[in-house]
This record gives sequence, structure tokens and C-alpha cells, in this order.
Amino acid sequence: MRFNLVTRTEDSYAVIQTEGYLNGPSGEKLADTAKELIAEGYTKLVINLEQTRLINSIGISILIEIIELIHQQEGVVHFCSLTPVIQRTFKIMGLVQHAGIFPNEGAAIANL
Repeated sequence: MRFNLVTRTEDSYAVIQTEGYLNGPSGEKLADTAKELIAEGYTKLVINLEQTRLINSIGISILIEIIELIHQQEGVVHFCSLTPVIQRTFKIMGLVQHAGIFPNEGAAIANL
């Protein structure tokens, strides 16, 4: 399956837009991108999952890794535009206790 990332940076935050199935290989690509942004000083991230319909357990574990990396830098990560299934998965896995969940990118950015 195809997976793409689009990254946008502003003065104080970065947005990563995903497109496609988030699994091990694509999750690693996302993690590498997040690590690069953190190394560049971006500790406020928005991960827009609007074009991602499926995330497997490895993809979830990689998202947890990204949350931990951001928290180590005293930063914040918000997720937005989740499908109902992904949102329920985030609640079950406890991600909502460690990252913001917002209906759209604008709301996520406004709450950084």
C-alpha cells in the first residue's frame, strides 16, 4: 500500500499530514520525520490523519514513541481528523491521555 507524508513548518510548530495505511514501514517513515523536526527544534507537532484510514498495532506503537520523544523535549503533540475507528483505538490504547485529539487541523493548531 502507498504511504505519503507532507510536512509543513511554521515559526513555532510543524504539521505532518499522512496519507495511507500506517503500519511498521510507514510508521518508521513518520517517526523519522518527527525525529528530524524535533532535531530542528520543533517540539509542537500536529499529526493530521485525515487521509489515513487504517493504523495497525505497530503503527500505534510508533505513534506512542513519537509522543514520548516530544514529551522528553517538554513539547506537545496533537492528532487531528481521525476516523471514528481510529479515535476509538486511541481511546482504548490511552493515547488521548498523552496527546490532544481534535476534529480538524485548525483546532489542533489553535490548542498548541
